[in-house]
Amino acid sequence: MPGAGLDHSSTQSLGIGAAIIDAGKAGLLALGLAVPILALRTETNLENQLILRERWDYVAIAVAVAFFGRLVYLMIPARRAAPKARSLTFNGSGIARAVAIIGLALLIVYPFLMLLLVGKAASLKWIDNFGIQILIYVMLGWGLNIVVGLAGLLDLGYVAFYAVGAYSYALLAANEPIKQFMADMIGPSFWPLWAFWICLPVAGILSAFWGIILGFPVLRLRGDYLAIVTLAFGEIIRMVLINWIDVTNGYAGISGIPRPSFFGIPFNASDSGFSAIFGLEFTPLYRTIFLFYLILGLALLTNWATLRLRRLPVGRAWEALREDEIACRSLGINTTNTKLTAFAIGAGFGGFAGAFFAARQNFISPESFTFMESAIILAIVVLGGMGSQIGVAIAAVAMIGGTEILRELDWLKHVFGASFDPVQYRMLIFGLAMVLVMIWRPRGLISTRYPSIYLKERKSVSGDLVKEGHG
Repeated sequence: MPGAGLDHSSTQSLGIGAAIIDAGKAGLLALGLAVPILALRTETNLENQLILRERWDYVAIAVAVAFFGRLVYLMIPARRAAPKARSLTFNGSGIARAVAIIGLALLIVYPFLMLLLVGKAASLKWIDNFGIQILIYVMLGWGLNIVVGLAGLLDLGYVAFYAVGAYSYALLAANEPIKQFMADMIGPSFWPLWAFWICLPVAGILSAFWGIILGFPVLRLRGDYLAIVTLAFGEIIRMVLINWIDVTNGYAGISGIPRPSFFGIPFNASDSGFSAIFGLEFTPLYRTIFLFYLILGLALLTNWATLRLRRLPVGRAWEALREDEIACRSLGINTTNTKLTAFAIGAGFGGFAGAFFAARQNFISPESFTFMESAIILAIVVLGGMGSQIGVAIAAVAMIGGTEILRELDWLKHVFGASFDPVQYRMLIFGLAMVLVMIWRPRGLISTRYPSIYLKERKSVSGDLVKEGHG
């Protein structure tokens, strides 16, 4: 942003004039960006002709927000006197543990809390679109955090492992020869009820295998070169899914994927269904609540495994690799195995999430695994604070939950017009939010770390003292 080099001490000495000039530069930049993005909108009229509709009021709002936002930021006395922005910290492991316990308790009671607050009809949306969707990205963020936050390997193709897990489960569970074989061997009802539980670990193992395949070609790459290769790997997987029509069905996707059962009890209206066995009135809400607790369990498993691995030699090797690969080699650490384990374990958790996604949706297609998904997952890790489990969870709630909240802001149509759709501006809002976070908290929401292994006394380490703020 223009004028970003104007620090708070100079603002204090030059006074309001310098602040206004700097804010004016920010307003001009906002004007340059808003004119091509917001000023004109293409629409189709009744004669099927493409017309342009002017929206200069949107441009004026964007410029005003940029100008006054920058001015307020420069004129706050506390900000002028403060040192460089630091990330949110916990002043003790007890506080972090308390936050984790409170968050877990709220997650456990969340479905019943929604039932109490909004009733059965409306709670379905809040449990599914908010609860389950956010937890999927929390699990993906924790999986990528192993690769990026702990091992320091920049991965822009993480969605490929997400896709491998989803398609592995879909191709195995919906495969007609497998269905027929299981029907002949065990019975016709076995595979539809138990396919998810059997294929879930298989999907994770296959994703981990592809993580190793990705790891071998990039062992000597670092930084931007590693990011480019992983990005290409993600696009290769997506193009294979699109063009290998005989297996993946291309853009048409795979439908009829078996849904998870309650350990062999289906969620249907039959006499052997979940509702009939437990004497409850049939409603799709029970399946949604079960899926919520299922993804919650998978996410907690990811978190537990990550925390345990950090204390093991392989976890300490990841952190050593992140800090300095040359020093890591000089200590006798096998960097090849260290990188491959990071890619494999992170990819495995992504595969678990992909298998759950396929089972939840009952349908998958390549459109669900674009580069934008990788970008969102990486943004969650970076914004939360690379290496921080709690930070990643908070960032996932903010980014994914924020998107769903935008769908509920229909009252904005009365302000900006009936054609205004807040969801279309979600990436613009997230981009602005990321810029602000990088200004105020450049090392993520939570950057303070506690060492996995310590001598005599465990002390927190500020993100400023860790290479690139990874920690």
